[in-house]
Amino acid sequence: MPLHKLTAATLLLASIGLFTQPAQANLTQQQSAAIVKAFDGSDPADFKQFLGKLKASEQAKAGNLGATLDAYLAGKALSPEQQNEVYRLLGLYTRIKYAKAATDNLRELVAIPTFAVDGVPQHENPEFLKIAGKIKALADSFGLAFRNIDNRVYEISLGEGKEVVGIHAHADVVPVNPANWKLADGTQLDPFKVTLVGDRMYGRGTEDDKNGIIVALYALKVAKDENLPLARQFKLLIDTTEETSGDAIPYYFERNPTPDYNLALDGGYPVVIAEKGYGTVMASFSKRPASGKGAEIVNLTGGLATNQIPTTSVATLLADDPAALAKRLEAAGADYVKRNGNDFRIDAKVQGKQVLLTVTGISAHSSEPQSGVNPVARMLGFLDGLGPQVPLKRNQFTDAARYASANWGLDYLGKQLGIGFQDSFMGPLTTSLTFVGVDDKGLKLAVNLRIPKGKPLATLKDQLAEKLGNWARQSHTSVAFDYSLDEPMYRNPEGEWVKALLDVASENLGMKHEFGTSAGATSVHDLPNGVQFGLAMPDVKYTGHNDNEFKTVEQFMLDLQVVSEMVARIGQMPKL
Repeated sequence: MPLHKLTAATLLLASIGLFTQPAQANLTQQQSAAIVKAFDGSDPADFKQFLGKLKASEQAKAGNLGATLDAYLAGKALSPEQQNEVYRLLGLYTRIKYAKAATDNLRELVAIPTFAVDGVPQHENPEFLKIAGKIKALADSFGLAFRNIDNRVYEISLGEGKEVVGIHAHADVVPVNPANWKLADGTQLDPFKVTLVGDRMYGRGTEDDKNGIIVALYALKVAKDENLPLARQFKLLIDTTEETSGDAIPYYFERNPTPDYNLALDGGYPVVIAEKGYGTVMASFSKRPASGKGAEIVNLTGGLATNQIPTTSVATLLADDPAALAKRLEAAGADYVKRNGNDFRIDAKVQGKQVLLTVTGISAHSSEPQSGVNPVARMLGFLDGLGPQVPLKRNQFTDAARYASANWGLDYLGKQLGIGFQDSFMGPLTTSLTFVGVDDKGLKLAVNLRIPKGKPLATLKDQLAEKLGNWARQSHTSVAFDYSLDEPMYRNPEGEWVKALLDVASENLGMKHEFGTSAGATSVHDLPNGVQFGLAMPDVKYTGHNDNEFKTVEQFMLDLQVVSEMVARIGQMPKL
């Protein structure tokens, strides 16, 4: 029976097996890959035509696919396994038919620089008005209902029914330092232009999270075009403040009902049921006149956001003899690098009467400090350890270096401060020196925390306040601390819908059939029945928030395939 003519009653009968025994799609990764290869570059008119051509191909003879196609095209009842195979084929169809169009649309969204601008509310930023128009035009052309909720959240909906599945993605991105977007061979990249190098599509938002917007739109488009008899409504909710204040989604829910089930396409595969809590320790050092003898630090850079470990940290120093200072810093830097892993670089360059001291590490998302080499922590540790070798005048910058070195160091597990702990499933607490903010009032230095379950937040906050307060008093350092800690999320995975999600992702991607955990928080953190459903592969370095962020073409195609299958399967299950 054609998918676009299935009735709810037929679906109910065909799906009974889902609740009595596992119903897997007997279509292997290898078979799927063979179908993609055979139909690459083709443009089937619709799903039925695609299946008709597939039936006549060599790929249909593999396994038991021919029987499924015969039964489906003849309008016969399907077993649960066969129905799931049809859903899988729909995902492959989406990938094959819309590969180029989806890639072009991703390029269009990446070209819009939707990062936060100081002093401009996100909903008034012209770039967000621009991307709203682009998304609306896409939704309209797909025949999907679009609403712009005061330029905070863009809502695209399909289907009817009391039950609502929310698919969450976000249009905002973290800021960039364009100078750091450079490949190993010296190729300079434009962060807001998708550049294809090999299988990698470089560009801010290709991984986090404009790819999620595109694959969800195409999944809903195919479901509509094929008239799938959806048992519930889907709402794609596109956040505009996920990387900053996070106030857009609460604003939306103050004015609209909360979906019953919530999937974030902004995390990891296969299905992530736990997210660490997000925390920040902000230390503020007031500007003070420099005292003592030696060179003077007059500026310092670090990450552009608290959730981003940058590639470089740069300190600007003044000295009577800049050339001599640069030479001493180079020598001290070589020794420091050698003693601390030899996996980063320290350079000193004379610029007029100043010396620019640069520590170059490896950028990373702050939720995965182990995947990078933090230049901010190394810069502060290096400055604090110079001592009589390279004398420095004491000011707010040396205060910050002393604080960072004494309490955080190069450790990212909180052990140096004595606050470390871990959960057997969610992993350890992590700490990352990330953001450096300098203005006329002084210096702000942020440590980003990712907090697993296992310790009450009040206990952790008390420990931080006690230990850092004791250090400030004993070291006679004038510093103000501000603590912001959020609870971790942990969901007990119950319900047929979660099992179906796990099947779809793990079978398509060849992954272990088990739930995952994430150090990154998403917009479903505090929502009912909220889980992450991709779009990143575990055990592969996440490039979102990194310099040279990229998404591979193959993974983007897989995302199109997986999310389309998910919408078809979750949308037609009689009960979640």
